[in-house]
Amino acid sequence: MQVHGWTNDGGGDYLVGMVGARERRADERLTRQVVRVCDTVGAFIEYWGFKSVHGRVWTLLALRGEPMAQSHIAAILGISRSLVSGTVAELCGHGLVRRLGSERNAPYEAVVDVWPVISDILRSREWMLIEAARVALDAAIEEAELAEAIGYPIRWNLERMRILLAMTELAQTLLRILVSLRMPKPSERLGKWFERASQFADGLRKMV
Repeated sequence: MQVHGWTNDGGGDYLVGMVGARERRADERLTRQVVRVCDTVGAFIEYWGFKSVHGRVWTLLALRGEPMAQSHIAAILGISRSLVSGTVAELCGHGLVRRLGSERNAPYEAVVDVWPVISDILRSREWMLIEAARVALDAAIEEAELAEAIGYPIRWNLERMRILLAMTELAQTLLRILVSLRMPKPSERLGKWFERASQFADGLRKMV
């Protein structure tokens, strides 16, 4: 008997097997591409001073349509279970991943709203680096202006110091804009930040 090309003499099972094999191959190809995305994101955040494995694990969980167990994460990314365990614990600590359930092999899912964490990092790390540069430049300019005022020769380019100071102030303004996006604020206040950033940029172009 044959119904719509399917037979009951074993041919139907063969066709089902062929379809299943094609689906598995397609899934394997897509999985390889997703792993490439995970590796790319890991390399990107490593460039900014974070751990590559954090980006790889988070991206895998974020792109997966369902929660994943640690063993599954390790198998897909080709890393050890112990590395996955430590990584998901750190990501949970940052609020970037959450565990679903209390059992030992409970799966994990990614928290897609990552901006609060990013803005905290920007505020605590990048801001301090820029502020340190701004304070150092400000002190150097003050010293150079004092020497210039009393007639001492200056071997350093004071105008370029001022340009660098303007650049650090512009970077701080842009960083404030990014951090301010975390909190819901009136649009006019955000507009003022953009206006200040534009003013700094215009002033910097004139100085250069």
